Amino acid sequence: MSTLSQHILDEIKALPARYPQPRSAVMPALDLAQEELGHLTQDAMSEVAAALQLDPGYVEGVATFYTLFHLEPIGKHRFYMCTNLSCMLRGAEDLVVHLRETIGVKEAGEVSGDGLFSYEEVECMGACEYAPMCRVDHRYHYDLTPAKLDGLVGERKAHLPAGGEGSDVAAGTSPRSGEVKKTKRKKADD
Repeated sequence: MSTLSQHILDEIKALPARYPQPRSAVMPALDLAQEELGHLTQDAMSEVAAALQLDPGYVEGVATFYTLFHLEPIGKHRFYMCTNLSCMLRGAEDLVVHLRETIGVKEAGEVSGDGLFSYEEVECMGACEYAPMCRVDHRYHYDLTPAKLDGLVGERKAHLPAGGEGSDVAAGTSPRSGEVKKTKRKKADD
């Protein structure tokens, strides 16, 4: 029995035609598998390799090299908290502590008891002028405060669609293209 759905396997098999080299399809294929399962299992990586007609060791090597692929279960909503210099200077360390307390975990990578949340500390996400920031559900959120983090957690607990009220990024931002639409910073007296 297949770990991945036939629909996803068909999408994966169609990927190499989009690239000059079949190996170039590995990352998008792994992304599709992870999106369906929540994390990459050994069986899923083997199925990706078979669908792309590649060596399973190569596919596993890609999956283990990039931190965006997860080999263990993660929360349904994963917060990627920037802890690079600009964000740290603007309070990221305190925000990470606040997020841990809010979602009920003790360390990065741990999944909350309800299975909804986990977080990871990451290096620069390229928006230092909007620090502190994070990414959750393929959307970027800027000028974070404890209240904004509480809102992001609350929206997801209430099962609102990702990017609902309170999102700092316009709908239509593609998580795979890397496009980020920045919002203007509010002045302190606004």
